[in-house]
Amino acid sequence: MSYSEPVRIARFAIGEYFRRHVAVEVPAWVSDEFTSRRAGCFVSLHSLGGSLRGCIGTIYPTEENIAREIIQNAVSAAIRDPRFPPVKPDELLDLELSVDILSLPEKATVSDLDPKKFGVIVSLGYRKGVLLPDLEGVNTVHQQLEIALKKAGIGESENYNIFRFSVERYR
Repeated sequence: MSYSEPVRIARFAIGEYFRRHVAVEVPAWVSDEFTSRRAGCFVSLHSLGGSLRGCIGTIYPTEENIAREIIQNAVSAAIRDPRFPPVKPDELLDLELSVDILSLPEKATVSDLDPKKFGVIVSLGYRKGVLLPDLEGVNTVHQQLEIALKKAGIGESENYNIFRFSVERYR
């Protein structure tokens, strides 16, 4: 099977982590497109049935380039997502991976949102909830905000901030 370059990076990072138990360096085959710029990204792991198996990401870049960001988040999605037990090495071949590279978030209002086009961040103080765009079962702005607010532990009636972002999604 042929994967997009970001998914190849993520799959390579998880596989090498299982082999060597250390985060790997950026492989020589990674193109300039992913080594010459910085961005936040999310790596999502799904079982063959489609259910979420792990998802970890960064809203803002924390690494020197996108490739490193993918490597760190891929390994974290596989072994550090607190919602799931760590992925076992023999599961990796049966997982579907996707990588979302994020634009910088921009302040928004409810009327600026579109759950198919934009992800959303809600925040109030230290509480923050993030939801990627174009997720199955999330069809309305109300659903999108409700899920993000629940993740953040923010009540719908509280005076929270809304930000939106777009993604480049790779499968």
